[in-house]
Amino acid sequence: MTKGSQIERIEKDPLGPVSIPVDAYYGSQTARGIANFPISGVRISHFPNLITALAYVKMAAARANAALGDLDKQKAGVICQVCDEIATGRHLGEFPLDVFQGGAGTSINMNINEVIANRGLEIMGLPRGRYDALHPNNDVNFAQSTNDVYPTAIRLAILLSRGALQRALEQLAGELEAKAEGFSDVIKLGRTQLQDAVPMTLGQEFQAFATTLREDVARLGEIASFFHEINLGGTAIGTGINTNPDYQATAVAELRAVSGLPVVSAGNLIEACWDTGAFVLFSGMLKRTATKLSKICNDLRLLSSGPRGGFNEINLPALQPGSSIMPGKVNPVVPEVVNQVAFQIIGYDLTITLASEAGQLQLNVMEPVIAYNILHSLELLTNAVDVLRTKCVVGITANAETCRRHLEVSTAVATALTPAIGYERAGELAKQVLSSGKTIREVLAEQSDVPDDLIAQTADPHRLIGPTRSRRPLSSCVRA
Repeated sequence: MTKGSQIERIEKDPLGPVSIPVDAYYGSQTARGIANFPISGVRISHFPNLITALAYVKMAAARANAALGDLDKQKAGVICQVCDEIATGRHLGEFPLDVFQGGAGTSINMNINEVIANRGLEIMGLPRGRYDALHPNNDVNFAQSTNDVYPTAIRLAILLSRGALQRALEQLAGELEAKAEGFSDVIKLGRTQLQDAVPMTLGQEFQAFATTLREDVARLGEIASFFHEINLGGTAIGTGINTNPDYQATAVAELRAVSGLPVVSAGNLIEACWDTGAFVLFSGMLKRTATKLSKICNDLRLLSSGPRGGFNEINLPALQPGSSIMPGKVNPVVPEVVNQVAFQIIGYDLTITLASEAGQLQLNVMEPVIAYNILHSLELLTNAVDVLRTKCVVGITANAETCRRHLEVSTAVATALTPAIGYERAGELAKQVLSSGKTIREVLAEQSDVPDDLIAQTADPHRLIGPTRSRRPLSSCVRA
């Protein structure tokens, strides 16, 4: 039939007839989902790894059912052929559902069931909607429920997506380490509470950035392993109703083969049907990484502040004019955007926590928002890390003379004197530095009881950036 200029076909479901674009592979339940949830404008196809994961699950189920003699092998072959097309990126436009939806993912599960059925019918030379030949529920969804398909697919999607973030973090850490090596001789002032502290090198500062990110690369891999445990085969609530007794083990084995991921069956499928603890744990890890990245970007903004009225110890690449009214102003736009991404991830973590807590009895119906927030967190963080590396860190240069000048006019070296002259005397000298405007070396030169070798020690800040010699009382020192 024709509605305006749009050619449509009619399908029927338990609620009645539904109009569907004639060339769409999806069917009535997807169309209802499109109509019911015009929420964010973000389609599930925005996350291709989720669609791929769903295809893997459907392929594994079809292969398992065929192997057990519960599904016609010709139908299973067609289902697997379509799943292979979907897993390789075809038909993404057939997944138009909004990421925010009620129904615990039922609309998503039916979306892929209908696409597989109608594309399969096309392969079989039959028109869309001829479900007597290949049915979305009776064949494609055989021995399955949304409640084991969807949670399994989310876990697979996270496993397929997290590698990109880990690689991005590794590359950023590597670039920071390269900068650390290049800045190893740039002596500067270390600060605590934004106040002068003790000497360090710019290289030490950047190496610390790299080290903290490498820690998270390792942790992300460890926590992601929790997603290897899946509830496929549990069907509606974990009891395995409507499945062959051998289906669960067979389907999980097939999914390992199809996806290449080391998935295993959960020890208790009823618990696994509603438990979303792994999502909370992984989201917390993403929040930790985001928090660290934001701290690093705060430091980069401070260290590059100025260029005349701030620290001006490093230069960030100039990417764009910084003001519509102030000529010459260039802003640290990349650290700023990474800060904003971090804030978003932190907010997403709270959403995931609340959604996990909202589960009731044998199912957590809030998994769509959990899936969206985790997958979007992975996407945002990966992109932000790549931008931080390629558009900022790689082009950072040091203002070595500014770094040295800040150290020389500070009280930082006084700390190195305390083992020899004591805390109180060192404090007095620090006060003289601040009140006189002289450097610590100039003040020390005026002290008749401070030996020349101690003054010489403070003259080379490179000697003060690591462990120093043990306590040496001033009374044992004799000035030449």
